[in-house]
Amino acid sequence: MARRPEKEEAVALPWPAPRLNPRLIGHAGAEATLLAALTAGKLPHAWLIAGPRGIGKATLAHRFARFLLAGDPGGGLFGGPTSLETDMAAPAVHRVAAGGHADLRVVERSLGDRGRLRSEIVVEDVRGLGGFMRLTPAEGGWRVAIIDAADEMNRNAANAVLKILEEPPPRSVLLLVAHAPGRLLPTIRSRCRRLNLHALTEDAVVGLMADYMPGTAADESRALARLADGSIGRALELSRAGGLELYRAMVDLLAGLPSLDIAAAHAFADRVARRTEEGDSDYRTVAFLLDWWLTSLIRHGAAGGGHEALVAREAGLRERLLAAAGLDRWMQVWEKVAHLFARADAVNLDRKQVVLGSFLALQAVTR
Repeated sequence: MARRPEKEEAVALPWPAPRLNPRLIGHAGAEATLLAALTAGKLPHAWLIAGPRGIGKATLAHRFARFLLAGDPGGGLFGGPTSLETDMAAPAVHRVAAGGHADLRVVERSLGDRGRLRSEIVVEDVRGLGGFMRLTPAEGGWRVAIIDAADEMNRNAANAVLKILEEPPPRSVLLLVAHAPGRLLPTIRSRCRRLNLHALTEDAVVGLMADYMPGTAADESRALARLADGSIGRALELSRAGGLELYRAMVDLLAGLPSLDIAAAHAFADRVARRTEEGDSDYRTVAFLLDWWLTSLIRHGAAGGGHEALVAREAGLRERLLAAAGLDRWMQVWEKVAHLFARADAVNLDRKQVVLGSFLALQAVTR
């Protein structure tokens, strides 16, 4: 559910990786759809599991893979399975979780030459996938492949996967996890059965926060759940990155508009632009938070309200800023800020200047 680390060394996280997670919260309908197709003997050869990032799509894919590869899943009241739950201690299930099952292949972004995670899935990552899928299942059941996330494939990798979809092998299932399915080739989308997963409820995110980050105060969990828009993965990442503290500092700067505390803005930009041994999580977090706040401002204006203050100085701030400039101007500044951060990644701009430029753009629209 969480973004993989950009270094080769494993990073200990307080929540389980999708392949190790026995729990699936909030997606009983999607699970029932998979189970119904299987028990009816009409299992499609490929599924496109789509939805927002961090809500459990990969967890569902691995859960289904464990179920398919577990052998006899056991019976329900009338002799058939009633859920995709499996015994995590069963030998076949244990091999799936450990990444050692002969009939499962998981495709993810790989490490590049410098030991950093690539920004996309390349053709080398999917090489041999077709041959794997065409082999007779080693343990007599299914061959399963998971691509996480399929919308991260570059053109060559996508074309290689398309060839598999055009001539799907028997007794094989391809599970494509996608955060933004619109980025996939239309020919790939058309050859998959789509399974849409929706954002989790706020209460579900808060409940999972209590399980995975039990030291988090209840009000902070609630605020993180709202910032995460129903994504437990994003809520956990925000918590781990000090997202609420950064959000408070960001709102403190916004609360001064149309006056901008230049010294405070420089200090904030210095802090979040600084790279550390852990990476650039502050910068990435602020990029997300700025985008989230501007989006919430626009939605607040369009709907005539609806966003509560998450921190003290935020009360009444959206109304005041919306009175200073119309929605069309806020749409323009939102696009400008998004373009600044996107261009910074594309051409390696000075990150401090990107953060400062964003706040100056916000100041300009309120004058």
